[in-house]
Amino acid sequence: MDLENKDELAVEETVETVEEVAAEETVEEEKPRKRGRGKKQKIETTEEKPQSEWIERVVQISRVTKVVKGGKKLSFRAIVIVGNKKGQVGVGCAKASEVIIAIQKAIADGRKNLITVPIFKTTIPHPITGRSGAGSVMLRPASQGTGIIAGGAVRLVLELAGIENILAKSLGSKAPLNAAYATLEALKALTPFNEVAKRRGLTMAELLN
Repeated sequence: MDLENKDELAVEETVETVEEVAAEETVEEEKPRKRGRGKKQKIETTEEKPQSEWIERVVQISRVTKVVKGGKKLSFRAIVIVGNKKGQVGVGCAKASEVIIAIQKAIADGRKNLITVPIFKTTIPHPITGRSGAGSVMLRPASQGTGIIAGGAVRLVLELAGIENILAKSLGSKAPLNAAYATLEALKALTPFNEVAKRRGLTMAELLN
């Protein structure tokens, strides 16, 4: 074989290889690139939810049974006290087949039955006694620094009402529901000093002196 033929064959092979490489590169360029294969980064927002001013305290959760035709029906009873420590407080009681549902219903019941408590210098204006069923609770004003001298459900009601100094004594039934309702009745019967001053035709300074 002549040298010229060999050179022509070598040139043709190099041309073919160059064309194949170029063809492969064009095919790769023609393939559409898939975007978005990576995981999408979640943007976490640091917005804080506004906290509710209402505070809920569970006093008691008890199992109760109701006798029905064919047997007994078991349910749970929840007693919850709701307040904002600014003079508003309520007691809720509800039953349900589950504990969480009973607590939610009791909280809703407590918010429906809120009362406004007249607070005078972190205590109550005057002594009062409240009754509910067999329960009886006696409340007395206290000086600054005394704290809440009470226990059980009575203490929770007074604390969530926003009273800081008071003397309390449960005289009747020790059941939490009766004690809570008796405390609520006592707070509901309190009379503010401004109403007493209007009835007597006096100013607040004259009444307090």
